[in-house]
Amino acid sequence: MSGPAQTGASSLARSPAARAENLLSASAVRSHAAQIMAHARRGELAHFTWHPERMDATADYVVDTIRSRHPDLRVPMHSRWRHFESGGVDRFASLLGPLHATPQERARIAIDLVVPSVLLDAGAGPQWRYADAGSGQTLARSEGLGVASLALFASGRLSDDPAQPLRCDAAALRRIDAAALAQAFQVGPDNPLVGLEGRAQLLRNLGEAMRAAPAVFADPERPGSLRLGRLFDHWLAHAAAQGEGEGMSVRADTMLSSLLRLLGPVWPGRLTLAGVNLGDCWHHPATSDGYMPFHKLTQWMSYSLIEPLQWGGLQVRELDALTGLPEYRNGGLLLDLGLLQPRDAALASKPLAVDSEPVVEWRALTVALLDDLADAVRARLGVSAAQFPLTQVIEGGAWFAGRRIAAERRADGGPPLRIVSDGTVF
Repeated sequence: MSGPAQTGASSLARSPAARAENLLSASAVRSHAAQIMAHARRGELAHFTWHPERMDATADYVVDTIRSRHPDLRVPMHSRWRHFESGGVDRFASLLGPLHATPQERARIAIDLVVPSVLLDAGAGPQWRYADAGSGQTLARSEGLGVASLALFASGRLSDDPAQPLRCDAAALRRIDAAALAQAFQVGPDNPLVGLEGRAQLLRNLGEAMRAAPAVFADPERPGSLRLGRLFDHWLAHAAAQGEGEGMSVRADTMLSSLLRLLGPVWPGRLTLAGVNLGDCWHHPATSDGYMPFHKLTQWMSYSLIEPLQWGGLQVRELDALTGLPEYRNGGLLLDLGLLQPRDAALASKPLAVDSEPVVEWRALTVALLDDLADAVRARLGVSAAQFPLTQVIEGGAWFAGRRIAAERRADGGPPLRIVSDGTVF
């Protein structure tokens, strides 16, 4: 079993501020997950064992899922936009309607919508449902949360300007409470939503984080207003100043790092280092510094911002610098198909906090194994990483394969582990 890892010399040489800076990156997520995976390969982890003989069956299951959903292999990116399109309805296009927005303004509106929507996207629980009046569909889980958040945005509740409802302002975010979300998300005694107050707190914290960065969010068209969509202009200016690549572009991990720094104060009750909020980062004894960063929702946000930036003429490159998402569909797939197995069979029946060592271990192994699984899937499909990046492996197969196997194994389609969620992680 693993005990506390020894801190490497390079870690000791870095100041706490430099260590915190390092943890706020996609490369830290991948490198720390690799350290925990190395312990798994040696059979040294406390909670899970790795079974490489199950990789072929797992890859085959994912490939079967991809081919059944996308026989032409034209898989869109894994992002929040797929949920907005649930049931084949292009709700965002309908929302924009007759605005005649410029490509740049369309990008800003899309960012105004998708950032708070991602923050509201932690697991809904098995009972919650959302009745979408526009399409007549009743939606659950991520799809329901996505469409409900779009309706919240369309109502103008995230705007501080009644004349411009399709925007997201700091002042409006700071007024959001659980009652407002309960109304927007149709929550009631017979339709409970997990972590309602936690979600409302995230939106209020987002408003506060925007207030702390006026250089990024100040809207020159409305003096005194702080608009989320100004992130587009921030990255556009960065791309122009850096001259990154051909044309106007920004690296995916650059985008993530700036989000982690700008939005770090959003996350409540998290670990801090040198006064820096580490966000979705937890302790685990099998890493060189005792930390295991994930940044799941912020990476999900980054994936979900790629399309809005492209609509505005700003390309995002090196997508595979981001990692696979350590959440219960991807991670559940690995457990349900036996690639990972708990040492204690009773683990599945215990309520587990997100900061508990088994959950941190499971999520870290998910990050590492998604890279291996992606390679195995591409080999079967006969495509390269450039042709079929990780975001498409997840969207086409891994995430939906996790949902598919969960429905086969459990009546409620829930994950194989019982996670105690506060609406801010999973």
